[in-house]
Amino acid sequence: MTNLAIQANGLVKTFGNNRAVDGVDLKIPTGSICGVLGPNGAGKTTTINMLATLSKPDAGSAKIFGYDVMKETQKVRQLIGLTGQFASIDETLTAMENLMIFGRLHGYSRKDAKRKANELLEEFALTEAANKALSQFSGGMRRRLDLAASLLSNPPLIFLDEPTTGLDPRTRTQMWSTIRNLVKNGSTVMLTTQYLDEADQLADSIVVIDKGRVVANDTPDGLKKSVGETSLQITVKSADSVLDAAQIIERILKTKVQISESSELTAPMNNTNKLTDILTALKEVGITLTNVNLRQPTLDEVFFALTGNTEVKEEN
Repeated sequence: MTNLAIQANGLVKTFGNNRAVDGVDLKIPTGSICGVLGPNGAGKTTTINMLATLSKPDAGSAKIFGYDVMKETQKVRQLIGLTGQFASIDETLTAMENLMIFGRLHGYSRKDAKRKANELLEEFALTEAANKALSQFSGGMRRRLDLAASLLSNPPLIFLDEPTTGLDPRTRTQMWSTIRNLVKNGSTVMLTTQYLDEADQLADSIVVIDKGRVVANDTPDGLKKSVGETSLQITVKSADSVLDAAQIIERILKTKVQISESSELTAPMNNTNKLTDILTALKEVGITLTNVNLRQPTLDEVFFALTGNTEVKEEN
């Protein structure tokens, strides 16, 4: 089996005059989490639909673990699980009944389907709600059940399309733990998200798609470094000491310091090991500080720099 879970070359999908996906290239290693970001209508869900064999590319090619998504569709479908933006579970059935049906559809015997359903209900903290009507489920419980259903076949590749949208912070954190455990157990995960902090917390790599094209593909830290350096921010207690403090910082870092009206000094800092030298030098001359902060660019700043958009929203 190839060491790439996903390999796509020049994927194109058009809807009328709209080129929704315009030459997307991807290489996603096995056993990793890839986050996909992009503004509204960027082409994220369309890309996942092509990779998951739900939509045929108009041009280009894609392989899942070496199997062609167009020529070996059935084999690809045996290797993937998909949780979309909207729950695929049946509202008229209980959690157990939903999982039993999905298990039977995957070819399990009734006995094995029930065993697997019980395992998943326990894993997703739904055992006590196994026989409750879904009308009694919270949004977080429904999302967990939907994810459980997509895992019945133990797929090595899982597509998660906004898995935590609408969840409260506690349930989101629980879902993050579940996603990490999937990878620890050998799965590869590709997820789209509207939460930049979610991509930052979970993803080994992040793909940014804008107007149907991949505009960036790197680790979270790599993306942050691409739009700016780490900066040192120091606030001096006495305004009379600001210029002296700036001279000391400039001498040690060999760079220009910006001074704000609030006595805050800011300077780019490539070598964070210099922080100790700065603090020692300032203390030796009696300069008192009220705040010291090392600040990296955020994914929000990365996203805005790459797309000119301050929000991540999934396409309709």
